[in-house]
Amino acid sequence: MSKRKENARPQPPKMHSFKLLGRLLSYLFHYYKISMILVFISILLTAVAGISSSIFLSLVIDQVIEPVTNGATWEAVREPLFFIIGGMGAMYLVALAASIFYNQRMAIVTQGFLMYIRNDMFNRMQTLPIRYFDTHTHGDIMSTYTNDTDALRQLVSQSIPQTFYSIVAAVTLFVIMLVYSIWLMIVVLAGVALMVVVAKYVGGNSAKHFIRQQVVIGKTEGFIEEMMGGQKVIKVFCHEEQAKRDFDKINDELCDASDQANKYGNILMPAIMNIGHFVFVVVAIVAGILVMVGARNLSIVGFTEGVVSVSVIVAFLNMSRQFTLNIGQVSMQINAVVMGLAGAERIFELLDEQPETDDGYVQLVNAHIDENGNITECAERTGKWAWRHPHKADGTVTYTELTGDIQLFDVDFGYVPEKIVLHDVSIYAKPGQKIAFVGATGAGKTTITNLLNRFYDIADGKIRYDGININKIKKSDLRRSLGIVLQDTNLFTGTIMENIRYGKLDATDEECIAAAKLANAHDFITRLPEGYNTVLRHEAANLSQGQRQLISIARAAVADPPVMILDEATSSIDTRTEALVQRGMDRLMEGRTVFVIAHRLSTIQNSDAIMVLDHGRIIERGSHDQLIAQKGTYYQLYTGAFELE
Repeated sequence: MSKRKENARPQPPKMHSFKLLGRLLSYLFHYYKISMILVFISILLTAVAGISSSIFLSLVIDQVIEPVTNGATWEAVREPLFFIIGGMGAMYLVALAASIFYNQRMAIVTQGFLMYIRNDMFNRMQTLPIRYFDTHTHGDIMSTYTNDTDALRQLVSQSIPQTFYSIVAAVTLFVIMLVYSIWLMIVVLAGVALMVVVAKYVGGNSAKHFIRQQVVIGKTEGFIEEMMGGQKVIKVFCHEEQAKRDFDKINDELCDASDQANKYGNILMPAIMNIGHFVFVVVAIVAGILVMVGARNLSIVGFTEGVVSVSVIVAFLNMSRQFTLNIGQVSMQINAVVMGLAGAERIFELLDEQPETDDGYVQLVNAHIDENGNITECAERTGKWAWRHPHKADGTVTYTELTGDIQLFDVDFGYVPEKIVLHDVSIYAKPGQKIAFVGATGAGKTTITNLLNRFYDIADGKIRYDGININKIKKSDLRRSLGIVLQDTNLFTGTIMENIRYGKLDATDEECIAAAKLANAHDFITRLPEGYNTVLRHEAANLSQGQRQLISIARAAVADPPVMILDEATSSIDTRTEALVQRGMDRLMEGRTVFVIAHRLSTIQNSDAIMVLDHGRIIERGSHDQLIAQKGTYYQLYTGAFELE
């Protein structure tokens, strides 16, 4: 199991937060423009309606309670009372409808948005070069689909609507309170300043530890996944106690991170709310003092007639509570916003990864070849293939039959420029020849096959396929002409028939069965309970390693490519099964150019040429008999004087 990079997931956003949030919102609006506009309008209505209660309360005091206290009759206050009650009822109905609408709509928008995000990530992932997957651990990539999208879900579904609601409410309340009384507003602003200081300190520390918690969660998940995959090894080597101790260390680290995160997170809201209560009390005291001293009220419209009224005090107290509550709500979203933006940035990092470049223009086409060797491009499948080569200089198009003639000339290559792993490698594989590579681990055998597939591009030299520089061939067409069987089997969830058909999606059942017979897999498949319809799950754990490899060989056989790459294809198969597979492989290799990587030298004795590699150089080449006669490295390997590492 690949270990997760601790410094890769998750980290605080590197992009400017507002820029990142803007990109996220533009992404949302791209898919749900009308819905998001309606959601924001609904939130605006809900916020304004929630604030209106203080205004209505002030109106009730001014137009109903005070007149009745001063001796007004019921008839005199009935009409304004009904008007106020009706207005309040209408506003609350609007708020209820708007709240229901935007909550339901955001649930739909969030899930749809995440669906588009996952689709875009997966589609982009399919275009990335192999180098990306070689330099990023699988757990690291998986966390983008799980932890990061979950943080994004929280941000989109709750934090953005709640923050927008709180900001709209706070700004509206701020303006209204300025209209009511500047004196009292100064008191509220002093309390808000204290809230900001507390939120910055407590919320900042909380966010830092929550991000650390996410890092350790990923580390814990990676460790557990590794332990689950290696249970047999753990038990056979009695490693249980050491595994427990290793897990305890990671678990303790997670506990400490969670403890610190929740310690700060759990005191933020109480601290903000208690500051709000303190502000409420101070506002009430200051209002009382203003009334007692008979101070004239001051608002943004200037000095009002008379002192601060009871209606102003009551309304202002209610609004100050709402104001501090909304400031507190914004503060409480700090953790979710930071986590969501961190997740969004990592998602956008994946989406911004440069796809695999492909400047090739030579294409693989179905062809008809007459007795004179003339090639004609066909729409229907003929069983013959040709390279369609447009020449940019004069606009002509030539066709070259696909035969599997592969030649490497003086190839140098390094996975990183400063470390060359292949030096001056030249190989000449004629159609139908079997070329074998022998050498210690790290000698460069698999690297050569990676270059044939153009998983990586060479640093120097040339590779020609049927006389065409492979840099000119479209990568998808190049890879369609190659079959590969790896040492590590990769079977997918589905039936055995579907896994074999993976090599040729339009293959009939008969073709798949014929390929299985060719690979000597047919007998064991027919003995399974459901035969070819047996469903494979969990990396085909219900099959033996040898059986999984046989299916992989059948998958390559059904593709029927002119060039076959066998990378330790029989290394996981027992000796008896290997004999059966070897006969099938011999039939599979007939008429094809084959590159074989093998540790078992007995499987490559019939090769047309054997290349002995050492530290990225070909030190010996020739047939089995020729190399034995030389009594060099191959002879020593074959006779057991040396052993492959």
